[in-house]
Amino acid sequence: MSYYGSRASVLFGGPATPTIKTLIIINVAVFLLQTLEHLLGVSFLVPYFGLVPWRVTHEFFLWQFVTYMFLHGDPFHLFFNMLALYMFGNELERYWRRRGFLTYYFLTGIGAGVCSWVVGVNSATVIIGASGAIYGLLLAFAIIDPERIVLVSFLFPVKVKYLVLFMGFIAFWFSIVGGEPGVAHIAHLGGMLVGLVFLKGRPWLDRLRLFQEQRKREALKRQFEVYYGEVRRKIEEEKDKGPTIH
Repeated sequence: MSYYGSRASVLFGGPATPTIKTLIIINVAVFLLQTLEHLLGVSFLVPYFGLVPWRVTHEFFLWQFVTYMFLHGDPFHLFFNMLALYMFGNELERYWRRRGFLTYYFLTGIGAGVCSWVVGVNSATVIIGASGAIYGLLLAFAIIDPERIVLVSFLFPVKVKYLVLFMGFIAFWFSIVGGEPGVAHIAHLGGMLVGLVFLKGRPWLDRLRLFQEQRKREALKRQFEVYYGEVRRKIEEEKDKGPTIH
């Protein structure tokens, strides 16, 4: 996929931001370690750092909800996830800034993993890949800029809102009827759902934060009024005593 707008700088996401570069470098480095493991005939990273619901349930491997996002099954899996991260993540990070982007990225990735775990708490199937977080990014992009044109397979122009609706439907459908082996449709759908709840809940969270800040200001105001009243009372008392003669 690629996308374009009125400015040449937005083609393919524009220059990579530092956060996107770092995430891509980490994912590529981990995949190189996976490849080295395969060449050496060793199997450690995927069983211990991929998401295995049974191990989370019975052995409390809770770190897997995070680490599974950095493992990938093959070069194509890695390439397309990193391409989507580069294309859509750049603009989202510019929009949210680094902290906001990372919060959303990990929230949707972890949320996708939790959804997969809830559906199969005793499953021994290993889930790997950043696709849950990527689907969350796609949803966010569609909400923020729904009219943006995306070139599917670099050929077919589609508005991003329609693309995301289609991908969401596919993830939902195959989550119910079962899809091709090796594709975690529940994680894809989970990433979208967690992203939707987070983005739609932000106005409510902002109002709650504003309410809390107002309460703090009112409390400080009351404290100041009490302090100021005490100061005025002491001044009035000193006046009533009359002048002090030395």
